[in-house]
Amino acid sequence: MGLTWPVVAAVLFGALLHAGWNAVVKASSDKALDTAVIHLTASLLALPLVAVAGLPPPAAWPYILASVAIHIGYYVALVGAYKHGDLGLTYPLMRGTAPLLVALSAAATVGEAPSPIAWVGVLGVSCGVLALGLSRHALDSPRAVGFALANAVVIALYTVVDALGTRTSGNALQYVAALFALEGWPFGLLVIARRGWRHALPYARQRAPVALLGAGASLVSYGIALWAMTRAPVATIAALRETSVLFAALLGTWLLKEAFTPRRALGTAVIVAGVMALRLG
Repeated sequence: MGLTWPVVAAVLFGALLHAGWNAVVKASSDKALDTAVIHLTASLLALPLVAVAGLPPPAAWPYILASVAIHIGYYVALVGAYKHGDLGLTYPLMRGTAPLLVALSAAATVGEAPSPIAWVGVLGVSCGVLALGLSRHALDSPRAVGFALANAVVIALYTVVDALGTRTSGNALQYVAALFALEGWPFGLLVIARRGWRHALPYARQRAPVALLGAGASLVSYGIALWAMTRAPVATIAALRETSVLFAALLGTWLLKEAFTPRRALGTAVIVAGVMALRLG
C-alpha cells in the first residue's frame, strides 16, 4: 500500500474537520456537556448510515466494542485537557505524540514497519506539531499537559484498534457507522446524568446547530481516516492526520484570539516538510 495524492487530500480535509470540532469544544462554556452533546448527535447521525451500509461482519465487533470502551477514556482526557489549558497547547501535545506511538507499535500490531523516509516524515510531523504546542506556558499548566499526554496514549491505542477493525471488516463505512452509533452513548449519558436533565436538555437545544456541525465533522473526519488506513500504512495516515494541528492553530488564532508566534510558524514549516517526506516514503 502506498500514499497517493488523492488519499493525502482526503486526509487533510478530514484533519480540517477534526480541528474544527475541537475548536467548538474549546470555545464552549461547558466543555464536558458540549462534548457529550456533539457525540450523542453523531451517534444519532450514524444510525441511518448503519441502515444503508449494513452491519460489519462478526469478526469486526470485538474491535468496535474495544474502541467504544477506549473512547470513553478519550473524552474524559479531552475534556480535562481543554478545561485546564489552551487549544494551542493541549491539542498539539495530544496529536503530536500519538503518531510516534503508532509508528513504534506498527510492526507488532499491524505488521507494517515504516520505511526510513516514512520515519523522517512521522518524526517531522510529530516534531512540528509539538513545536506548535510546547512552550514555557506548558510548565504553568501541568494538569493540562498531563491530560494531553495521557490522551496521546489513548489516541494511539484506538487508532491501532480501529485500523485493525476496519481492515478486518473490509468496509470502512460499515465499521465507522457502527462505531459511531455506539460510542457516543456511554460518555454522553454519564455527563448528562451528572449535570441533570433539567440543565442538559435546554443546553442541548441551545447548542443543537453547533452540535450538528461538530457531529458531522467528527463522523466524516474519522471515517476518512479509517478509509485511508485501508489504502496506506497506518503510521503514515496517523501522522498525516495530525496536520489538523495546523488548522487548530489557525482556528485558535482566529476564533479564540490565541497568539500565532514565530515558533508556531517554524512548527508549521516542519510539519509541511514532514508531509512531503510521508508522501515520498
